[in-house]
Amino acid sequence: MMRVLLLGGTTEASLLARALAEAGIDAVFSYAGRTAAPVAQPVPVRCGGFGGAEGLADYLVAEGITHVVDATHPFAAQISRNAIAACAAGVVPLAVLERPQWQAGPGDDWRHVPDVQAAVQALPDAPARVFLAIGKQTLSPFAARPQHHYLLRLVDAPDAPLPLPDAAAVIARGPFAVEGDLALLRDNRITHIVAKNAGGSGAGAKLVAARRLGLPVILIDRPALPPRLVLGSVPEVMRWLHHSDTERGV
Repeated sequence: MMRVLLLGGTTEASLLARALAEAGIDAVFSYAGRTAAPVAQPVPVRCGGFGGAEGLADYLVAEGITHVVDATHPFAAQISRNAIAACAAGVVPLAVLERPQWQAGPGDDWRHVPDVQAAVQALPDAPARVFLAIGKQTLSPFAARPQHHYLLRLVDAPDAPLPLPDAAAVIARGPFAVEGDLALLRDNRITHIVAKNAGGSGAGAKLVAARRLGLPVILIDRPALPPRLVLGSVPEVMRWLHHSDTERGV
């Protein structure tokens, strides 16, 4: 009998959860637990970590998981590495539901950098007003550039002082619209944007707004991960599940 562990937190994960529920497939949706009020799901939900790759491998055995789908954020590299190791150890099929990366178009002023530290170094020396659209997990490196004003957009209100000397936070959950992001950038007199190349339509409005305003975007590339089966849509994942289940003789 098929039992799917869906590592989620993205819009695509929620869409897949709905498809699994509609197909009557036994599934568990796993949240990392970093969001105070995660989106409700039509399948059973668990929150929190597994205790590394070994803990995840133990969970797969204990819960009778036959398939794992990694639909986490493209920058959630550690859980993705743990999933690769745990599935290899337990010989459990693994697929990744991953949105395509954003691609620059005419009029875009994008400066690609490999990681957060490089993004810090890419900011100008002169004081700037920076829209820091990278979540709350990797803010502290930007304290090395205290001359800038930072505008953050977070899903949850911070439960501790921000690790930046001059910062303001907007609390909002996507998807976001281009007109709204244009107003946000104009009202806050933003001169630079720092973002992760997460892909998807829900967070891409800021890039369109930046293009229209002629603003430079410092874009952090996705982390490198070992080779995996990467699928680009919910129907592809559903076909993979049924095909691999047949191959297993279940």
